Amino acid sequence: MKLATVGSVAFDAIETPFGKTDKIVGGAGTYIALASSFFVKEQSLISVVGEDFPQDVLAELSSKGVDINGVEVKQGEKTFFWSGRYHNDLNTRDTLVTELNVLADFKPVVPVNAQNASFLMLGNLSPDVQLSVIQQMKQRPQLIAMDTMNFWMDIALDSLKETLKHIDVLIINDEEARQLSGVYSLRKAAKIIREMGPSILIIKKGEHGALLFHEQHIFYAPALPLEEVFDPTGAGDTFAGGFMGYLAAAERIDFDNMKRAIIAGSALASFCVEKFGTQRLKEITMADIQARMQEFVSLSTFQL
Repeated sequence: MKLATVGSVAFDAIETPFGKTDKIVGGAGTYIALASSFFVKEQSLISVVGEDFPQDVLAELSSKGVDINGVEVKQGEKTFFWSGRYHNDLNTRDTLVTELNVLADFKPVVPVNAQNASFLMLGNLSPDVQLSVIQQMKQRPQLIAMDTMNFWMDIALDSLKETLKHIDVLIINDEEARQLSGVYSLRKAAKIIREMGPSILIIKKGEHGALLFHEQHIFYAPALPLEEVFDPTGAGDTFAGGFMGYLAAAERIDFDNMKRAIIAGSALASFCVEKFGTQRLKEITMADIQARMQEFVSLSTFQL
């Protein structure tokens, strides 16, 4: 197995200045798996849903090369549900409803065929749950990446710091980087955070792009200026899926490939925000992704 992903498969209800939805399919695991499926055809998704989750969605993931044997279906229970309303700037949002349902006591079980995955992506879950997944792997993956958020920094900082000792890549936003490190300068923050364990740090800056830190190297990927941003939900997870999928396909983990993986993730995220939920990710082709990656090259290339 090339890539194993642990993350939520969920229902979302979203309201933005451009419209609103009833329940649609979302969740970190869903976005990561869809994004990475453009690059890798051998991946496993480990998650949990209720009996209310549509089987055709799981079948669609399976058709894209995602092994869904690790997705537990709990009979008589409901799938995780989140509802939110975005402000006019689309950078801030209010959570209206959070129903943990099956996610409340989620204890991931990594399928046997995924325990030897070369790449492991840990979606935003409790750091204890993330660590339990690492401990189930038969051998250490080539690359372990994880996402987290300020919520876990607030209530489970010690557990988070313990889990950080076991990973290679941490993917967080600029606000979270400042909170975790205790300093404002992102360059200083990166140094402090990498001393906690991860050798590679990606700091997402939303509409202002992303920063990659590894050893003495720094890379900045701009965000593509879009005419319209319709729904930012799932953009960060799509970015992570594109990043990990590209590296898993490339097989060689060096700084140049990491830079390309950042652009691949950024390109996919730029598609994700163009429509509600996962809709746009289901419409695009590899040719679309390659063309958009070329737009990033044109946007930021110059000579002295």
